[in-house]
Amino acid sequence: MTSLPPIITIPRLLASTASRYPDRIAIKENEISVTYEALHQQALTACRALMASGVEKGDRVAIWAPNTSTWIVAALAIHCAGGALVPLNTRMRGSEAGYVLASSGARVLFSVGNFLGSYYPSLLKGHEPETLERIVVLDEAREEDVSWQRFLESAERVSIGEATARAEAVLPDDLSDIMFTSGTTGHPKGVMTGHSQNLRAIAGWADAMELTESDRYLIVNPFFHAMGYKAGWLAALMRGATILPQQVFDTSKVLETIEQERITVFPGPPTIFHSLLADPRLSNIDLSSLRATITGSTTIPPTLIERMRSELGFSIVLTGYGLTESCGFATLSQSTDPPETVASTCGRVMPGMELKLVDALGNVVPPGSEGEVCLRGYNVMKGYQNNTTATAEAVDDEGWLHTGDVGILDERGYLRITDRLKDMFIVGGFNCYPAEIERIASSHPAISQIAIVGVPDERMGEVGRAFVVLRPENDVSATEFIAWCRDNMANYKVPRHVSFVDALPTNPSGKVLKRDLRLLPLTS
Repeated sequence: MTSLPPIITIPRLLASTASRYPDRIAIKENEISVTYEALHQQALTACRALMASGVEKGDRVAIWAPNTSTWIVAALAIHCAGGALVPLNTRMRGSEAGYVLASSGARVLFSVGNFLGSYYPSLLKGHEPETLERIVVLDEAREEDVSWQRFLESAERVSIGEATARAEAVLPDDLSDIMFTSGTTGHPKGVMTGHSQNLRAIAGWADAMELTESDRYLIVNPFFHAMGYKAGWLAALMRGATILPQQVFDTSKVLETIEQERITVFPGPPTIFHSLLADPRLSNIDLSSLRATITGSTTIPPTLIERMRSELGFSIVLTGYGLTESCGFATLSQSTDPPETVASTCGRVMPGMELKLVDALGNVVPPGSEGEVCLRGYNVMKGYQNNTTATAEAVDDEGWLHTGDVGILDERGYLRITDRLKDMFIVGGFNCYPAEIERIASSHPAISQIAIVGVPDERMGEVGRAFVVLRPENDVSATEFIAWCRDNMANYKVPRHVSFVDALPTNPSGKVLKRDLRLLPLTS
């Protein structure tokens, strides 16, 4: 299979795919089908509307919405206008979204209307940064809002020729997106990456998945995440495949869609496949169209890989490793790897990238020994926006990205992640950083101190456990505290277990000993 040239931009990729497959269905959403030629024209129309709104090359434009065809059109319009896409997690609360908008300097926000029981523009009330000039509501807009349809009407003020020229002026090294990742400082950091580096990595991923124009790609991974965005609809766009977006995971809906739409590609975290395999209707569903998948994000039993092949019918089952700072890509397993290798490793480093494991002194460790995972190559981020100190801490003078993850390389070059230097844990595929959760939870009026650790969970892989020291003469139950957390942070960050303690264990310098907390039984 021949990959597209790595030096390319997303607007040029869109134009190329529309030229090669004009009548092929790009997006199938419910009863609506959009061809690649129509997608190209819709993106240019939305690009014209952005230009009419004053968006210039290099401006930041955010999207806060679930997986829909409009999300894709809006994102492509941002790229064609020369802007940097800022995806917002739909599970964020208003204050969290406000921080990302302020930090990125986003001038325009494309927001969903009603979703998950909330009207999202209302969640942002009181948290809008001064830099935000306009909110466009993509669906079910209220009378006082700027609707998507009303926004598109402004496109008449900019010609198609002007929009095409703007799209063609985008350079391979220009910023394509700023994706925010949480960290040990307690505040998310904006990871800056460019067009060509992302598309080169996506091409390698698409090669491993053997993705072609005949594939029908069901995407449940959220578009605000690299797996739904870069390894999701952008990968499909690169190969001319049909994209079928799904807003939330529902076992019944997924099984129904696989059968009715003849889905061939369906990635997801292990929790999704555990749910599908446990569904009593599975034996009555025609899954014969399924061909390829990739999973990961947590420990995977070899039996799950075997069952995904034998019971779900996937001929290609891959696992991989990557992080936002590496465009979402770093290592991949191979389609020919046995289930034990796929389950127990993250595969080998992708072509054009370098990987090494180092000890505390920066020395490379031998195969079979633990060390910090370091990456170097075209996929390493351009840096954290407005944070040169954090960038210098993450990427050394030789260009090595220090991931903070600890792993082991075997003699074959296969990587296994064994620990996380930064205490991060993964809940159903979402990265959770204790410092960020602790910062938000510390604002609870009854809490004096709090420490968050990840603990194993059969369904989600890992979940958060909170150790709480209450303020004198204050009281709150575990149920009340969890309910408060659900109102103030994304639900995957919400601790599932709460233990009230008199004090947190610390070392002589006062640092909380989280390794001691992880050893305490849940009954404590």
